[in-house]
Amino acid sequence: MTDRIVEFIEKYLYWMSFPRVQITDVIEIVIITFLIYEIFCWVKRTRAWALFKGFVVLLGAVLLAAVFQLNTILWIFTKMFNVGILAIIIVFQPEFRNALEQLGRKNILVGMFTSDEQRDKTERFTQKTINEIVKATFEMAKYKTGALIVIEQEVALGEYERTGINVDATVSSQLLINIFEKNTPLHDGAVIIRNDRIVAATCYLPLTSSLEVNKELGTRHRAAIGISEVSDSLTIVVSEETGKVSVVIGGEIYRDVDAESVRKKLAYLQKKTIDVKKFKIWKGRMNREKEKNSK
Repeated sequence: MTDRIVEFIEKYLYWMSFPRVQITDVIEIVIITFLIYEIFCWVKRTRAWALFKGFVVLLGAVLLAAVFQLNTILWIFTKMFNVGILAIIIVFQPEFRNALEQLGRKNILVGMFTSDEQRDKTERFTQKTINEIVKATFEMAKYKTGALIVIEQEVALGEYERTGINVDATVSSQLLINIFEKNTPLHDGAVIIRNDRIVAATCYLPLTSSLEVNKELGTRHRAAIGISEVSDSLTIVVSEETGKVSVVIGGEIYRDVDAESVRKKLAYLQKKTIDVKKFKIWKGRMNREKEKNSK
């Protein structure tokens, strides 16, 4: 009877047998899982996230072409694949290099055993940081001191941070005002703020190439629009000519805003789950000016 049961299991239930798992298999699974997690985190923090979403769309198109046997489209995708991989490596070379540098500096054990308090933190920066930024902005606007303050969100700005001078200081209105004071070594360029710290000053930002930008706007405003086109950052601009304050995000510029409007927008961005599209939909009392070639 026992032999028949064993024979039945071997003949019909062979698929239920489990492979023998050794300690090396468990280690490999943990390492691969950790690497995949780190890769996805890196993709999420950089411009590669938009590329990844585009790749998913193209993959869906290829699958549809394969299902409906669209041979011409499949042939085109096949020929473009090798060229596309090379193009990705060239375009995202700074991000790849930065990722390898971070991997070399990163303490893996610290990352794996991060405290629950740090992981559960839902705010990007504190209310004190908001107050200091608003205070400095309108103090500089009062005296027509030009300023360019970039507030990082999900997309890391390390590529532009490296073009400036490392500061790594707590955000304070006095420090921001001193940085942008005329004829000082750090006044030219942008300040990048990450969480509650000023990470760098005198940073160079990409200028927008849009032809629809108002001709009245100067280099600071064009740089603010440019950085907003390649990231989800929010930028505050103080005009040196007029003293007016502008806010730029998602390629859109909101000009001549008051302190309360800036405070509310920063408070809205305080949560880590903010989406640029939702920010655009929620206008509040901010005066949005559509760019025109002439008034």
